Amino acid sequence: MKKDFIFTSESATEGHPDKLCDQISDSIIDHFLQIDPFSRVIAECAVATSIVFIAVRFASHAIVDFSAIARDTINRIGYTQPTFNAKTCSVITNIKELPMQEYVQIDERNLSDEEISKVPVKNQVTVFGFACNQTPSLMPLPIWLAHKLSRKLTSVRLQKILPYLAPDGKTQVGVEYRERKPYRIHSITIIASQLYPDNPGIKRLYDDIYEAVLMPTFLDEDIKPDNKTHIFVNPDGPFITGGPSVHSGLTGKKIGIDTYGEYARQGAAALSGKGPSRIDRVGVYIARYAAKNIVAAGLAEECEIQLSYSIGLPGPVSIQVETFGTGKIPDYEIASMVEQKIDFRLAGIIKRFNLRFLPSIIKGGFYKKLSAYGHVGRMDIGLPWEITDIAPLLKQ
Repeated sequence: MKKDFIFTSESATEGHPDKLCDQISDSIIDHFLQIDPFSRVIAECAVATSIVFIAVRFASHAIVDFSAIARDTINRIGYTQPTFNAKTCSVITNIKELPMQEYVQIDERNLSDEEISKVPVKNQVTVFGFACNQTPSLMPLPIWLAHKLSRKLTSVRLQKILPYLAPDGKTQVGVEYRERKPYRIHSITIIASQLYPDNPGIKRLYDDIYEAVLMPTFLDEDIKPDNKTHIFVNPDGPFITGGPSVHSGLTGKKIGIDTYGEYARQGAAALSGKGPSRIDRVGVYIARYAAKNIVAAGLAEECEIQLSYSIGLPGPVSIQVETFGTGKIPDYEIASMVEQKIDFRLAGIIKRFNLRFLPSIIKGGFYKKLSAYGHVGRMDIGLPWEITDIAPLLKQ
């Protein structure tokens, strides 16, 4: 295992075409669950120049206007240019209503332990959760910083501090590690799109981004850029309009951005666009919850949880823990502890996090808030899997 290395993670703003698709898909999930919490639904989206394609499979009593959701999302994000906007884009839908025998109204909140064991998963998947002590959120530093830069890039656009910015953008942060600890910021790349014809020029863009985005982002960070840090702003030249008119997007393409910036392993399945009955989504959340509580309890400095699920079974067929040599007790003992303290069964996960009802409880929906800037490690929206409530029990 390397101790000295450079690791780079990227993030994307909510206006990136892939993230636009994630937000449309998750907004559909929210709308279904707000009307009918027991809906079974999968929604996928693709965007290109002037076109939005939505495919939805569902079993539900809800009636949802998919085109209106797509247009509302596009407008909210800020696409108003003639090349792509909510008014003139074509929205094409492919809808399949599943047989109602697939609609099973189970309120996991009221299930006994025996009844939870009778609710099987419907797909097979291996998911991962990770936590480390590099940041207050117990996330790897590169993805933490990349997300901060992306959020700030969006913020200065929405606040009209840099009014010439368009919604599409990406960030990338490289961190140099010594003895597996963050040591310095090696490189920063920010790609910011500009509205047509308001191109400020590369020199002004660099200066504006440096002052309004980069410097405020690192203001409260322990490790800041130094005089050897490589800083790039649109190194390939002007990026005019950006968005679907320049490059296409698809739901679920940015799995690394959604999780740990590829610093840790991730499953192959997309997260956005799936209801809470899908273990390939909610399994990631319970795995993160377990890993974060282990690190918060001081049992390890780094921890990865691997859960493998098979069709027809209520819980994982295997639970693996890897602490990369940082564990205070053997990994197999930690695995045994979390298996006793945490219910990894599908119905148990839905019950613990109240996943069917959060879209109705939280103003403006819940799942669409996850579709940009990460499904894990968030400290801005009170995610139930970010709570470290069982850390004291694990310490004992």
